[in-house]
Amino acid sequence: MLRQRLSALALAAGTLLLVAGCGGGHAHHQPSARPPHAPQLPATGIHKIRHVVVIMQENRSFDSYFGTYPGADGIPQGVCLPDPAAPRCVRPFHDRQDRGLGGPHSASNALADINGGKMDGFVKQQQSGRRGCEQLFNPACGRSTGKPDVMGYHDGADIPNYWRYARGYVLQDHMFEPVRSWSTPAHLFLVSEWAAKCSDPYRPSSCRSYIGYNDRPTGSLLYAWTDLTYMLHRARVSWAYYLFKGIEPDCESDAQVTCTPVKQGPRTPGLWNPLPSFTDVAQDRQRRDVKSLNAFFSATKSGRLPAVSWIIPNANVSEHPPGLASAGQTYVTGLINTIMQSPEWRSTAIFLTWDDWGGFYDQVVPPRIDGSGYGLRVPAMVISPYARRGYVDHQTLSFDAYNKFIEDDFLGGRRLNPRTDGRPDPRPDVRESNPLAGDLARDFKFAQRPRSPAILPVCPATDLKPRPSC
Repeated sequence: MLRQRLSALALAAGTLLLVAGCGGGHAHHQPSARPPHAPQLPATGIHKIRHVVVIMQENRSFDSYFGTYPGADGIPQGVCLPDPAAPRCVRPFHDRQDRGLGGPHSASNALADINGGKMDGFVKQQQSGRRGCEQLFNPACGRSTGKPDVMGYHDGADIPNYWRYARGYVLQDHMFEPVRSWSTPAHLFLVSEWAAKCSDPYRPSSCRSYIGYNDRPTGSLLYAWTDLTYMLHRARVSWAYYLFKGIEPDCESDAQVTCTPVKQGPRTPGLWNPLPSFTDVAQDRQRRDVKSLNAFFSATKSGRLPAVSWIIPNANVSEHPPGLASAGQTYVTGLINTIMQSPEWRSTAIFLTWDDWGGFYDQVVPPRIDGSGYGLRVPAMVISPYARRGYVDHQTLSFDAYNKFIEDDFLGGRRLNPRTDGRPDPRPDVRESNPLAGDLARDFKFAQRPRSPAILPVCPATDLKPRPSC
């Protein structure tokens, strides 16, 4: 079924779905002319990458997917976490179930999971989150195996394509969610390096750090601070935010245990579609660059992929519990195959990651860099014709590293810095410049001959139960 949906999407690529732009608002700067193409710097070093594609999935910890990967900083021996519902502690175990539950994953749950650096609160948090279960859409509700599945992990037999990408390209074993919280702040950091609330939606100076977000970003909730697309637009660098239409991956509040599913689409501001709610995006008349996933297939196949792209899933393929790991793997493989078969594979870097840990166990204590982060570890990979082969990157990273790479590649190293970007806001720091943060350029060998595509089956053989039908 999912393979058919991916094929239908690919066939639909011939029909470009245009998203109408919405201007208006209180213009604080003059929008520059729409650039036909990104400026072309000499094709040396990092500038051999003409296209950066960030594929964002949902709610898996590093240890839940790669905790047994050879050479990675994975699950240590002897781990056993307390379970308040049982007389014995719970050890990590191989979980072959396709559908997982995970655990609650708000800011308070992150602190409880970390537990002052003991990293032992995961089972307790899942047990408390299962109270009052009524709907399958609640990630804390569903199957019960007798073992808290936050301690379960998958391996290369369960999620073979993800492990093949790791073996063939770069696996990052110290990629941390940028904030100790859930999806909404993580996605805000992805595009803007900050999560805040603003008393005046048209005055960036009125914003203050905030990582809760139990609100839906409608017309009453706008983001006044500066996001990365503001700098890209000023530099005439093309971008697009591709959203898979369907149902949002999670409830719209980290305080809700059950909720009615909410539809998402490029024209609808939402928690997984934050850019239309940034006032600078509206002022630059760039809401039209938030598009349906069909537009990604069309642009990729026709050789018109923007310089910078973000790709966001819907609930069916997001891997957000209770979503299927296999459905997400099939969807991601279809995206990567499409890029690899396009005219622009030889100049593309794909950054694949998951937005937060989803309540699943992870053993590494997150570093602290400011009042907001980092959060818990998530899986992450670099896939590119210039990526190192079979390399495990141990650098400390977060989504800030994606923006740093984009800025170094397309903006001459200029940062999303309120002192220099022409649109000051009171963010506490410039995340990309933090000395703790690693450099993604180290994951590449730009001098090597570009590698050929590695096309993988979208429905691979797997040990997951029940056996996926795709």
